[in-house]
Parts: sequence; C-alpha cells; structure tokens
Amino acid sequence: MNVLYQPFDTKLDTALFSKIKNEDYLPAFQHAIQLAKAEVDAIVKNTDASTFENTIEALAFSGSLLDRVSNIFFNLNSAETNDEIQKIAQEVSPLLSEFGNDVRLNPELFAKVKAVYDQRGNLNLDPEQATLLDRKYKSFSRNGANLPEEKKKQLREVDKELSKLSLQFGENVLAETHAFQMHITDLNELSGLPDGTLEEARSLAKSQDKEGWIFTLDNPSYIPFVTYADNRELRKKMAIASGARGFQNDEFDNQEIVLKIANLRFDRAQILGYATHAHFVLEERMAESPETVKSFTTDLLAKAKPAAEREFKQLTAFAKELDGIDQLQKWDGAYYSEKLKKQLFDLDDEKLKPYFQLEKVLEGAFTVSEKLFGLTFHEIFDIDKYHEDVKTYEVKDETGELVAVFYADFFPRKGKRNGAWMTSFKSQSVENNKNERPHISIVCNFTKPTETKPSLLTFNEVTTLFHEFGHALHGMLADTTYPSLSGTSVYWDFVELPSQILENWCYEPEALALFAHHYQTGKTIPMELVTKIKESASFQEGMATMRQLSFGLLDMGWHAQDPSNIKDVKTFETEQFAATQLYPDVKENAMSTAFSHIFQGGYSSGYYSYKWAEVLDADAFEYFQEEGIFNKEVATKFKENVLSKGGTEHPMILYKRFRGHEPKSDALLKRAGLL
Repeated sequence: MNVLYQPFDTKLDTALFSKIKNEDYLPAFQHAIQLAKAEVDAIVKNTDASTFENTIEALAFSGSLLDRVSNIFFNLNSAETNDEIQKIAQEVSPLLSEFGNDVRLNPELFAKVKAVYDQRGNLNLDPEQATLLDRKYKSFSRNGANLPEEKKKQLREVDKELSKLSLQFGENVLAETHAFQMHITDLNELSGLPDGTLEEARSLAKSQDKEGWIFTLDNPSYIPFVTYADNRELRKKMAIASGARGFQNDEFDNQEIVLKIANLRFDRAQILGYATHAHFVLEERMAESPETVKSFTTDLLAKAKPAAEREFKQLTAFAKELDGIDQLQKWDGAYYSEKLKKQLFDLDDEKLKPYFQLEKVLEGAFTVSEKLFGLTFHEIFDIDKYHEDVKTYEVKDETGELVAVFYADFFPRKGKRNGAWMTSFKSQSVENNKNERPHISIVCNFTKPTETKPSLLTFNEVTTLFHEFGHALHGMLADTTYPSLSGTSVYWDFVELPSQILENWCYEPEALALFAHHYQTGKTIPMELVTKIKESASFQEGMATMRQLSFGLLDMGWHAQDPSNIKDVKTFETEQFAATQLYPDVKENAMSTAFSHIFQGGYSSGYYSYKWAEVLDADAFEYFQEEGIFNKEVATKFKENVLSKGGTEHPMILYKRFRGHEPKSDALLKRAGLL
C-alpha cells in the first residue's frame, strides 16, 4: 500500500519520510489529483443553491491530500533531491498545472463561485470569510475564468510550459553549483583563510580521497573564501565561477530559459488582459502597481546612491593604500570591506564566531520567542525525519498546548540547494472544530562542525537564522480557519515583515546576553563587541541598499514591460544595472541566469518587497524599542494582529491595528544612516 495515500497515523500526524519511496510519488500525485477532482465535481453537481458553505468553504478544504503530498515532495526536491526526484518533478509539474487550470477554468464551478460573490453584501461574513470569498473569486477571474474557450486553451499551454521551465532553471543552477570545485594543494595559496574554513575544505578533500583542500560554491565555503583569501587570483576564480552559473553555453545554460520565461509570463498577462506580468502580480500586493514600486525604488535610490558612492570611494582608497589596487573588482568587495570594517570598528567575523555556536544561537531564537510569545521548544527524537542532520521539536504555548512541529535543517549537502528558506510540511487550519497545528521547517546552509570545532556562525549567519526563524514563527503561530489564508499566505510584500523584524534582536545587548556565549569559556560576549556590532550595523548600508535595489530593478526590468525585444540576457542586464553600478562589469558573468528568486521562487515582480518590508520592520521595531524589546504588551499586539492572522485581512489594516498608524520610512533611513 502506498504510504502517501492515507493519513500517516503517526505521533502528531508527522510525515513518514523513511517509509516513502521515490516510486510512491507519481501514483500518489495521480491518486490525490483524482480525489481533489472528485471533491470539486461534488461541489459542481450539488443542485442546492450556491452558498458560502457549500461552495467557497467546500473549495477551501478540498484537495487536502494533494496539498500534503505536494508539500512533502517539493520540499524534498529543494532540501534532499536526487536525479530521480528531479525527473519525477518534471513529470508531476505539468499534471499539477493542468489540474489547477481544470479548476480555475471550469465554467460551472465559476458560475457557482460568482453567484456567491454577487450576493456578498447580504451574507453577513466575518473578515476572514469575506477575504476568502474575495480571494476565491479572484483566483478564477484573475486566472482566465472569464475568457473565451480559445484563450483558455492558450493559457493552459502557457502554464504547462512555465511550470516545466522554472523547474529546469532550478535544476541547472543546482547542477552548476555542484559542478565547480577548486582543489588546492599548496597551503601558501590559502593565506588569510580562517582555520574553520580550512578545516572544512580539508575534510571535503579527504572525503574524496584527495590531498589538500577543496572549495565549492556552497555559501559556507564560498563566502569565507571571497571574504578572507589574500590570493586575489583565486578569489577572482571563485567569484567568476559563482557568477557564471547558467551562463556558460553548456548543457546547463539558462539564457534561453530566462528569455522564454519572461516572454511566457508577458503572454500570460496579455491573455488575461493585463499590460505586463508586473501589472498582473502587483494587483494583489500592498504596492498595487508597477508605478508605485518604481517610485518607491527611485526614492530610496536617490537617498542611498550618494552614500553608496561615498562608501565605494572610501573602499577604493583603502584598497589602493593597503595593496596598491587602482580598480576594485567584484571579487575585491567582501575582502576589503571586511578589512576596512576591522580597521574602523576593530571588528571581524573571526573574532565574533566563537560567541555564536549554532546550537546556542538556535536556543537564543527559542528564548527570544519564549519571552515575546510564551513559546517553548522541546527536542523530540521519536518522529521521522528526511535526513539525519535534521533536528525536530515540539512547540508548546504557556498552557502546554501544542502550537507546532518544528524541523531545523542547517548544513549543506549534495541534494540541497544553496541559500536559506522557511517552508511547511502541513498547514494550520480549523476543520470540524479541530485546530490542525502546522509542521514548519527552516532550511539553511551553515558550516558543519569539524573534528575540533562545533558549527560557529558568522554574524551574518546569525541574522539569517533569526530571519528564517521569524518566518517560522509566522507559520507556527498561525490561527486561522482556512488553510489558504494561514501563516505566511499573505501578500508577498508583507511576508518579509515577521522575518526581518526578528533580525533586530540580534543587535540588542539584552538579547545577545541570552545566547552569545564563547563556545570554549562560556563567557558572555563582551559589551565592547556588542557596541561595535551596533555601531557597524549601518557600515556600507548605502552600498547594501544599492545592491538590493539593483536586484529589484532587474526584476521589474524583466517583468514590467514587453520583453519580446530583449534578444540578449547580458546586454539587457547591463542596461538595467546602469543606475546602480559601482564595480566594473564582469563579461563572463550574468545575474539572471542564476536569479532563482524570480525565475524559480515566487519573487517575480516582487523582489522590491525585501526593501518594502524593511520600511515596515524598522517602523514596527521602533515601537518595541520605545516600550522595551521584550515588552509583553507590544509582543502580544504583534502576535495577535500580524503573526496569527495570516492573510485573513488586508495587511495594511493588520499593520495599523498593531502599530496605530501607517508605516513611515524615517525609521529605516535613520537605522541605515541614510538620513
């Protein structure tokens, strides 16, 4: 019997990863799609008058098995994939795309949904029900339900093609990330590199029966290398290899795929009656239109650019004085920034890392959430996991009630994509008076423990862990009725608020005292280091802001216009980056061909939302600072109006209910030192 066909019948209803075989997935998807189709058919064939309950609510709870199978499968395709799983993904994605279109383009179903929508004024719905009705109606109207048959057919073809291309894009990036290794046998070439980085590189070489050291494009290897290696030629080699992923005219080249995706998205928007893909996407965002995003970006750029140019000039002068370098290149940025930061603040990551042992930082995130939201985390060892590195926890509230199951997966490996993300294996919802609690996971790529040292994090990795943990809290504290409005199912430019606000605690002495203890001596991080962390928080913030804005501008470049005239990815990028360029261009590199956020993840026309959410998070955190960073009253307001509410109401309504006013950008500009 296929283990994915029925409920798992396990402790806390957790997934039975060890019992699922790769050959189970395809039949499970086919089975779950059939079940979901039957549920939709039952709604369509119901001869009673259409009501909120028998149509909208019934649809909201349909397809639960399909959601569960999809969550498990696609999460593993990101965190623990192999050739077989990737092949299944290529088979399954068109099936899911087709099923989605079967539902959205079903005229009888849409007629029933529209009948309820048309009488919405008389239905006495609460805010969550009203939002669900609005979302359900728009999921049809915005996806072709009002189109003539011929156009519906075109839409199906476009969607099927897009689902295949974005998978292929991700597989190519993963393949190129893993294809590159730099094998060094002479220790003299590695001066400047921290012991931990060398030890990790040595153990990778050993695992391949090689002498010396092996460096890869995985972040825990790549970032320390370009930050600390004195050998400029080797930094260049690493940086060019990273920037060339998907851009090498080989079997994993993504240039054609990028052009195809951009054009298909534009075609899709046109079929649906929108000017561009960005117009389509932004209609359901806080920003609402490409014009708003452009003016927001232009405004921030005007404030950040003078600071960025000053900082770049300072960095250039510093590199010239130190090493006689006339022209800074991209592979010099992190290296000289780290040295300059050390000179200005007497602060470097290697000095900080001993205070940030991974286990302690994780406990710190737990303690912060206990102080703010009354949560406790208990490690459990009797539920299944998909890899031995994964840690599992039961999360409870102050009354001892289950809040969530939490999975934490921290180290790089062959089947895992780069970066860090939060996801869920099971959504929260309330059905038949039972509050189904969510199963939430965070996935990162931190340095593994070695024979002599535990996993020690850079400060940047500490904020990454807190960032993803903020997303996790949004998922764990969800308390809504309908799964599609639960947790992080919010407008995309609101989703980064819970994650980005939590990063602020990493800079506060009161919070650092909870977890920043030296891994050997147990001593708390000295106050002078904390002061330096705070002082250096806005170091090169102008350049960092310009970098973020450049990614957002590239995203809007691909999606806020007709891309059919773009013939060459590299030429187009060069034009898009003109306003934000500081370093000379590298002809062997392209950004778009490995820009997974917008060509594989869900950030197309939405990359600006990182900066947008920074405005929200700076404004929101100012409230905590005014009242005390562990103030229970403010924390409860944040939990009740933001974290638990998911997408049940418009985010601006939720934000104002928490904060008392609309967000102001002053707090961000002040924090970034750009005022």
